[in-house]
Amino acid sequence: MTDLKLRRLKADAPGFKAELDALLAWEAVSDRRVAKAVEDIVEAVKNRGDDAVLEYTRQFDGSDASSLSELELSSDRLQQALASIAPELKTALEHAAERIRSYHSHQKQESWSYTEADGTVLGQQIRPLDRAGLYVPGGKAAYPSSVLMNAIPAKVAGVEELIMVSPTPGGKLNDVVLAAAAIAGVDRFFAIGGAQAIAALAYGTETIPRVDKIVGPGNIYVATAKRQVFGQVGLDMIAGPSEILVVCDGKTDPDWIAMDLFSQAEHDEDAQSILISPDVAFLDAVQESIERLLPTLERAEIASASLRERGALIEVADLDAAVELVNRIAPEHLELSVESPEALLPQIRHAGAIFMGRYTPEALGDYCAGPNHVLPTSGTSRFSSPLGVYDFQKRSSLIQCSAQAHLLGETASVLARSESLTAHARSAELRWPRK
Repeated sequence: MTDLKLRRLKADAPGFKAELDALLAWEAVSDRRVAKAVEDIVEAVKNRGDDAVLEYTRQFDGSDASSLSELELSSDRLQQALASIAPELKTALEHAAERIRSYHSHQKQESWSYTEADGTVLGQQIRPLDRAGLYVPGGKAAYPSSVLMNAIPAKVAGVEELIMVSPTPGGKLNDVVLAAAAIAGVDRFFAIGGAQAIAALAYGTETIPRVDKIVGPGNIYVATAKRQVFGQVGLDMIAGPSEILVVCDGKTDPDWIAMDLFSQAEHDEDAQSILISPDVAFLDAVQESIERLLPTLERAEIASASLRERGALIEVADLDAAVELVNRIAPEHLELSVESPEALLPQIRHAGAIFMGRYTPEALGDYCAGPNHVLPTSGTSRFSSPLGVYDFQKRSSLIQCSAQAHLLGETASVLARSESLTAHARSAELRWPRK
């Protein structure tokens, strides 16, 4: 048992809004020292290419490579890793990849057009990005699931070349990550990381090709570098700490809910786990489960810090009040652990991923359910969506006018002259003289 007591809040209590705001507050902006260090790295890579990337990789990862090409792993090396991992793990990776690929295939958009009565053709041409970059954390972290979730949608979209970068401190490679790269269809893999890897992908070097978009999570230096190169290259998002919000009617096993809260708390000390319920006795039961089960976790110290600083149990009047809080919080992961989750669904406006029912733990979404686990955090699901095939496709508008498009020409002429842009107007009038 542990004496960890989660913060208890009551939605109708005076001062609740201020307490909730304080609980949710998260500022992912790096300090000036980090920003300046990253700026120097990005500028060096931009100006000196391979040499700068190699110098920083030696400095930060202890690499002894004499050229950047030595840090590129061949496709044979990725396949070797796939063959070397435990059969059970290989099967799990392949099963997860199959489900992720199947789900994302439904997202793929196709070009379309229609023809108006005067012969004008309007439409949209959908094309994949030429090249995408995937950043995968390295060192102590090993996230093969992130490789699958970021790489597979790009391949489903039709991206021709996917460049993966991942740091290997001390030259230590993680075969599970390499195996995931082989399964996902990664085209080139460079054992580099940090801000220098982001800059290399954004600007290109003699060895590393410039990409059109960079996806994948990283530490504060990686996130800061992504901010600095945005505009030069597209980005998926700047993600904050992982979050879970559970709404429960009090009828789910409290041990299940406690473990669902742990599933995010064990990520890192800044992760956030919140339970909302109208059943006070159930909140008490979950608190008891947390105290009893926390010591059994391998990452108990991390989970404990997360729950102590950013966790909460919130009492609400009813499930309608719970839904109001959901939309206020706009969580990354939302579990609706209630009798009829589909009844609440129409009221949910803001959530990255919604896990419906008592038998749908968020953990399945992290690995193998199929939908992407790269989700908007820190309330950004108010305006953002999960990573998907659409992030690797771009759209071009199609316009083809016929000689009979007099009304279009006249409309353009009138509007252009109202803005004093006479060349615009005359460009239309030469084709369709005004009567």
